[in-house]
Amino acid sequence: MANRGYDVVVDVDEGGDLGHTDLQEDLEFHSSNFNDPPNSRSKIPPDTSGLFTNGQSPAPSKRFLWTLSFYAQFFDVDTSEVLRRCTSSLYPRAPFLDILDGNPDLYGPFWIATTLVFILFLTATISQYLGQKNVAHFEYNFQLLSGAAGLIYGYTGLVPVGLWGLLRWFGAESATLVECWALYGYANVIWIPVALISWSPITALNYVFVGIGFVMSTVFLVRNLWPVVSVVEAKVSRVLVIGVVILHAGLAIAIKFTFFAHGSPATASGTDDGKAAGAEKMIRSLMGL
Repeated sequence: MANRGYDVVVDVDEGGDLGHTDLQEDLEFHSSNFNDPPNSRSKIPPDTSGLFTNGQSPAPSKRFLWTLSFYAQFFDVDTSEVLRRCTSSLYPRAPFLDILDGNPDLYGPFWIATTLVFILFLTATISQYLGQKNVAHFEYNFQLLSGAAGLIYGYTGLVPVGLWGLLRWFGAESATLVECWALYGYANVIWIPVALISWSPITALNYVFVGIGFVMSTVFLVRNLWPVVSVVEAKVSRVLVIGVVILHAGLAIAIKFTFFAHGSPATASGTDDGKAAGAEKMIRSLMGL
């Protein structure tokens, strides 16, 4: 029968006795695909139970580092989703990795860091302008812009890479590199309002603002990183968390004393310019110019 394109299915009694099988009623014929090419036969459907793919179907195509599609997947968010993630970083009610829901983005972290860079430059320039006296012509200090860019981009881009590398080294693989970037990127949200109000000439008030920004962003980082680092040895996890806090404290100190402190490059430049202008005016008056 196989040559006629059929395979035989015989219904066997529960006891395994063929003697009670009625071949007229219980014998069924089905079309066979044994003579078809191997590629045309039906394949086993992919596993979607979550056993091997975490409940997700495999990617439809491969993405390579040198293609735009590889980087486009990290910017696949809309404005409402970015705003929701920013709000969640300021008012955390659920773990941030759960809010990312397996779709971490770099769009939000990039624009948050860029906004923070320009606000730091703007407010430091205002602080410099208010600190100058007896200066006829005010000049912008664009070294503040490059300093802010180096500080914010460097910290947000390099520290997560180092943390992710250490996590991989110690066997904690529950967070990807992009998730670490997203976590640190959205942790910078609190520094935007802090930078907007920290140009005040009242030093104690600036310390309070920067301290609030440091505490809120540190709590956000530690709260969301602890489930990731806690899978390693207790001693190692504590060292990693302490390292995260120390590096973040370094960021807060750099912001405070580089942009919003008396004697910082923002104010020292203005003071030096004022002294130079005053000295030049005095020399001209002595020479009768």
